[in-house]
Parts: sequence; C-alpha cells; structure tokens
Amino acid sequence: MTATVPSPAPSDGPAPPRAVTFGTVTAALTVPLLIVAGAAVSLHTQEIESEWADRQREACRELPFPVAEYAAGWAGAVLGVAAVAVCVLLARRLRGRYGLRLGETWPGLLAGTTVWFSVLAIPMELIQLYAVYAAAASGISLGDGC
Repeated sequence: MTATVPSPAPSDGPAPPRAVTFGTVTAALTVPLLIVAGAAVSLHTQEIESEWADRQREACRELPFPVAEYAAGWAGAVLGVAAVAVCVLLARRLRGRYGLRLGETWPGLLAGTTVWFSVLAIPMELIQLYAVYAAAASGISLGDGC
C-alpha cells in the first residue's frame, strides 16, 4: 500500500502581489529616521544660538543673527511633519494596492508605531522654531565688560 500525497489546489490566477517590497520597507524605515533627524536638527538650534551669543560677547558688539539657526528650526519642523506624511502615504498604499491595514505587515507596523513619537516631537520642534524667532527679535545682553 502506497501513501498518496495530496497535490496542492490549482490557483485561480496569478499570485497576489507581495505587500513587503523594497519600496514599503524603505518607506517604513524612513519614518523613524525622519523623526530622529527632525528632533536632532531642531535641538541643534540651541547650540547655534549659544555659539552666536558667545561670539557676540567676545567681539563686544552685536553680530547678525545666524541664518543657520532659522534653517535648523524650520528643518526640524518640516522633517517631523514629513515623517507623518510618509506614514500616511504608506498606509494608503498598503490599503489601496494590497487591501491591508498598516499593522498587518512588519514595515507598516514599524512605521505605524514609530510615527506616534511625532506626537511628542512635532510640538517640541514647533516650540524650538518659536524660540528661534524669539531669540532673533530679542538679541542678547553683551554685559558690563564691553
């Protein structure tokens, strides 16, 4: 007596496309990178302002406000919002093309969980941007030594 191995059922058509592609993995990995980069660049505005204030005190005169601080402030906020936008676009792609929710694939789950850190990062980045404009408007006190 020989055992028969059941054959797999014939498919009804072409195989469905894979949801985990290079593009979805790239988009999913971009989300946490954008969040970290946005927070780091936004916090860098404090270093730029501190160096600017030190240079003014050494020179005993007012120096123009550094444009790099404006750029860093805006870049932090833009990167934080970009992280949310990439996550939303990834969710729409997974839903529209593959009929999957964001948490049903590991790239989507990674992007969906890390994007919540933007809830903390974006307000901090906006506060830093406000601080840049407040520092530019107020200037610094050069002290009694000048």
